Amino acid sequence: MNGVNLRVMNDLEKYFNNNKKNLIHKWDHYFEIYDKHFSPFRNKRPVILEIGIAQGGSLQMWREYFGKKATIIGVDINPECKKFEEDGIAVYIGSQENREFLRALKKMIPKVDILIDDGGHTMNQQITTFEELYSHIDNNGVYLCEDLHTSYWKDYGGGYKEKGTFIEYSKDFIDYINAWHSQQKDLLDISEFTKTTFSLHFYDSVLVIEKRKRNKPCHHMTGMQVIDG
Repeated sequence: MNGVNLRVMNDLEKYFNNNKKNLIHKWDHYFEIYDKHFSPFRNKRPVILEIGIAQGGSLQMWREYFGKKATIIGVDINPECKKFEEDGIAVYIGSQENREFLRALKKMIPKVDILIDDGGHTMNQQITTFEELYSHIDNNGVYLCEDLHTSYWKDYGGGYKEKGTFIEYSKDFIDYINAWHSQQKDLLDISEFTKTTFSLHFYDSVLVIEKRKRNKPCHHMTGMQVIDG
């Protein structure tokens, strides 16, 4: 049995492998990540926002996966993507690196339960989208940015340890989530990110951020002390 993958194929993989509708392009290992973080929202009333529509296939996939009660919202810079609107799927046309557009978008759509950044994958696009839309994720929502391998590709503004890549930018999130424990003044000013972010999950090419309201961490002891000191 050595080397045999016994993981059961999830519903997203089944949909993808049997897809006869619009084109979907995904890395194979993404489906396990999606299902792990998205499954709690299934068959409820989640608001799903996907940046980057391409051929519209993933919008149809999310519609099938999350159920008919879900609201699916797509954003793309290509006006042709407006044709992918259907019952339960809305499409907005604009650039994800245009802060004015993203700020206007927040006024037009409800709070988002899941945001999937599958847009242009440049450093400025990923960073701008995070900075403008993270606050629009619901208190118990999920922010997923994919195709982070572009942080290592020169054509997208990336490069190993290159300043200004989304990978280098997001490494600071590790400090922010631990800021309550810092003894240095640079982190003593607790940010909204620290107060609303529960966990960070780094995968190959993917970062998943899970939101949750947090108070300052505290600890307790129970039981009897049996060793001096």
